[in-house]
Amino acid sequence: MLPSVALHFHPDWPFQDRTVIEAMADAGRYRSQFETGTSNGGLTAQAGGDRWQWESRLFGGRYDGGPKAERPLYGALRLDDPYGPATRFGSAHLRLRPEVTARTTFCYPDSVFEPDGVVEIVGADALVERMLADRFDLLDRYVEAHVHGGIRFAEDIDAIVLDPCFAGTSIERAAARLGCAVEFHPGFRVVTELLDDDYRGVAPAELARSLASDLAPDVIGEAARSARHDPQTLKRVWHLLARFGRVIDA
Repeated sequence: MLPSVALHFHPDWPFQDRTVIEAMADAGRYRSQFETGTSNGGLTAQAGGDRWQWESRLFGGRYDGGPKAERPLYGALRLDDPYGPATRFGSAHLRLRPEVTARTTFCYPDSVFEPDGVVEIVGADALVERMLADRFDLLDRYVEAHVHGGIRFAEDIDAIVLDPCFAGTSIERAAARLGCAVEFHPGFRVVTELLDDDYRGVAPAELARSLASDLAPDVIGEAARSARHDPQTLKRVWHLLARFGRVIDA
């Protein structure tokens, strides 16, 4: 059986007048940032932008003039981490069915660093070996995946994996509308007074402490929906939780 891929996201962060997971359930398919105009990484998904240029280079211009809906969707190769392979991009992840891997390409490092090129799954083992040999931070250790041909939740997803803080909430109920299984990973929580100011800077650590003494993903989501905080600083607050808040070591 082919290994599978996961796509990370923040289910309770805002998208237009609702949450991300509600928008996903309404759409019935996963949309790239070229369509949504949002991202948990860089905001360069536009003609001539950095993401547009590196996709043009990696995929030989295949998507340059095509519809936005046909562009590749970004995730990471699943290994053995119950939290998912690329937690810097969100507390939840979609676990794709193994057959989707046959239409997926991979690169290492992340495409923002302009890797040499992409490979299909037969070449992914070498990328994993390189990744494991590098001494990168936990949030930077993943083999990037590009799913071609779109993702429809009912057909292409084995499960959506949520943080347990969302159990019994409207987020879990919206996730159930995707048409796949809903599962939970061990969870992220951190005592904010113990956070390292040097990891992502003083401002994110101070914001984390102002939000809660005991931080979980739903607290950050509520802050994001309030629109009272700088989104980039909130993204770094999430990085603090993702890096230091694992309930179990993986």
